[in-house]
Amino acid sequence: MISTKAWQWLQNPDPLHLSLGTKELPELKEHQVLIENHAVGLNPVDWKLLSGLSDNWEKYQIPGIDGMGVVIDTGKNVNHIRLGTRVAYFADLNRDGSFSQYTIVDAKALLVIPNSLSDLSAAAFPCAGLTAYQAMSKVPFLAGKNVLVNGAGGAVGSLLCQLLVSKGAIVHAVASSHRHDFLRARGVKATYDYHQPHWREELKQAPLYAAFDMVSNQSALFLAPMLEYYGHLVCVQDRVESAPLAAFTTCISLHEVGLGAIYTYGNDYQWNQLVKEGEALLQQISRGELMLPKIKTIAFEEIPTALNLLLQKNEGTKYVAVL
Repeated sequence: MISTKAWQWLQNPDPLHLSLGTKELPELKEHQVLIENHAVGLNPVDWKLLSGLSDNWEKYQIPGIDGMGVVIDTGKNVNHIRLGTRVAYFADLNRDGSFSQYTIVDAKALLVIPNSLSDLSAAAFPCAGLTAYQAMSKVPFLAGKNVLVNGAGGAVGSLLCQLLVSKGAIVHAVASSHRHDFLRARGVKATYDYHQPHWREELKQAPLYAAFDMVSNQSALFLAPMLEYYGHLVCVQDRVESAPLAAFTTCISLHEVGLGAIYTYGNDYQWNQLVKEGEALLQQISRGELMLPKIKTIAFEEIPTALNLLLQKNEGTKYVAVL
């Protein structure tokens, strides 16, 4: 067993009530690796989990989804990763996470980091980048199609916009006005400010092939009437529980996205594909072809404060803690 300094959950939903202490990690299983974390990315799901989102969490759980570091130990069946390899990962939501000096991760979940990519960028990528990739992958034949990203100012939304543009889609984006210049510079055709009351009316002028919602299931429901016949509604935040439109009308397809569920329900092929695509996206970031959100560096000791800021107002800044 190894002792690690970590932020621990005391069954309180307030990020400011996380406790910094020491915890003993279990012995590695044959398929796992031990990561010495160098940087930790913060995500909205981190504060949501503090509210008891997972039934498997117990007192002293270590939160944190995204992390990067170096492999310092491997289970006996791990042959494809060498000690000292720089890797990024998203942690299993049901186990101790990345807000820690050391984290145990399934070897199949590791993304090898390009030499030219910084620790900060690598730590900022996994949850947002892979979620954006999964959302895009739900919809076929994107080239030349009008699509909407609602909530495009956040990490997932801004990356999704860029991925859709790369597939030839005509992207419309809804975000705060201060994010519009960034989105247009990355190829978005039209931007809309959700603070303006008539943005939905403007969008109705061109029926959409697909709409990707980053806000809520209720927000996604409002987008359903904007879709054309056989369109696609992708709900990244929450899920649409029932058909939002009358039967045999536009016959839209409903999609949900759940990156973390791959730990429980994904097979080896799906893991291999996800890791392959994730590593390809890291290469694109290293070449400047894909832009991450603005990164704000914080100290490891500042994680609760930054997480509380993310809870109060998410303006698209990506907080990354350095160990």
